[in-house]
Amino acid sequence: MPVLDLLLLAQRARDAAFSRLAARGFHAFGRGSRILLPFRVGNPDLISIGDRVLIGPGSWLMTPSRENPAPVIVLHDRVRMNQTSVTAVLSVVIEEGVDIARGCYISDHSHSFDDPELPIRDQPLDRIAPVRICRGAWLGQNVVVLPGVTIGEGAVVGANSVVRDDVPPRAVVAGAPARVIRQLA
Repeated sequence: MPVLDLLLLAQRARDAAFSRLAARGFHAFGRGSRILLPFRVGNPDLISIGDRVLIGPGSWLMTPSRENPAPVIVLHDRVRMNQTSVTAVLSVVIEEGVDIARGCYISDHSHSFDDPELPIRDQPLDRIAPVRICRGAWLGQNVVVLPGVTIGEGAVVGANSVVRDDVPPRAVVAGAPARVIRQLA
């Protein structure tokens, strides 16, 4: 067996072992779900992961606050993400069969920036509103989803888009800010 094949096999075994051990720390962790290393997580007990979810290497799932009851981040069955950052203090729900390309950022909150004397990171959270990405949607590479957004079922969000308003079901949106380009049948 070639050396590369052996290394890839060892990597898959490492990720499978990590997933099995880490599963106990989550609010829920479904059958057949995998976390590929490296991975960062904050307060995993506030995160629910469905069946056959694939969390690709370089992903972050963060719940910086414990003010709301678990789960705060919910990944339904068959969600796939790669180098994705999801951060929530209230609610981010990603429904079944959603595909999220590399480099996406999804958050239900943002910091205020009213006080010029304080670094933005030290200012209070300003906008907190739930985010929902509905069944079968697809987010292209480097998409940013802002607080309060719902992306409709089967919608497509083009690469490098900034989604600040709701996206209708089966719509294709792109741009910064994202705008409807066309409606799918």
